[in-house]
Amino acid sequence: MHLLGRSALLGALVGLLSFFIGEAAYAQFGVISEDVRIPVTSGNYSIAARIIRPEGGSGRFGAVVLNHGVAGTRAERMKESPDQLLAAATVFAQHGYVVVLPLRRGFGATGGDYAEDPGPCSNPDFRKAENAASQDVMAAYDYARTLPYVDGSRMILAGQSAGAMVSIFTAAMRTPQGLVAVLGFAAGRGGNPEFRPGVPCAVEPVAKLLDSLGKQIKVPVLFHYAQNDRYFNPATSKLWYDRFTAGGAKADYVMQPAFGADGHYVFSAEGGAKIWLPAVEHFLKEYGVPFQTTPPSARPVFAGTAQ
Repeated sequence: MHLLGRSALLGALVGLLSFFIGEAAYAQFGVISEDVRIPVTSGNYSIAARIIRPEGGSGRFGAVVLNHGVAGTRAERMKESPDQLLAAATVFAQHGYVVVLPLRRGFGATGGDYAEDPGPCSNPDFRKAENAASQDVMAAYDYARTLPYVDGSRMILAGQSAGAMVSIFTAAMRTPQGLVAVLGFAAGRGGNPEFRPGVPCAVEPVAKLLDSLGKQIKVPVLFHYAQNDRYFNPATSKLWYDRFTAGGAKADYVMQPAFGADGHYVFSAEGGAKIWLPAVEHFLKEYGVPFQTTPPSARPVFAGTAQ
């Protein structure tokens, strides 16, 4: 019989306490959380994901597959966690949706090699990068549709920044069954606010990709931005939207007022939900996608929607 040392025992107790505190926090806001591993049938690996779902209720729920962005360095990518989009995910759960937050290859708990590098900005291959990323997104999407509490005919793809781009790409190129809409928050690639504030390094390559995707996509897309996005300025995002819709795609473009120090993060930031949620509600109503109205008292305080 082996006895735990004092430090090991303390660590175990802290971990256990953190678990129960976390579960209590989720329960406080009427949602249930579960961490899972999702096998990728087209590859010999699995991805980590978190599921946030409404507590109680009857019948099955629609589902949102919510996709993270891409940090610039490997060290930053390995720190990626569902926690970074947890506030937004909880808002969707409060409105009657299951939310699946996958971590793609090369990110956080999934680990492995980074598969979606588009190459140098002088000659990027965004189609190749998005195709690799969409493989992981589709694994999470297909997994979500198998869950007994999910209505597979009410599926939404959503994401922030590069996560929004892969959501649009997946919707257009893989035509997922049951998909009803895409929600893109600060969609784009190639931004670097330190070297080129507001102006990404490969505007036209992204525009060409969106032009192609817009001709193939079958569901409506929300392009949601803020005026002071330091990755993609209004002129750039409007150009991308125009190129996407030129081929007949259904889409809405929303430009919000300046938010915080960098509007790129309005979707994930504390207090951001009171900005983006009305735009989402309007968009989904416009295209006939069910979205529950939540009493203000039930909205999660940490999502920034309570006054």
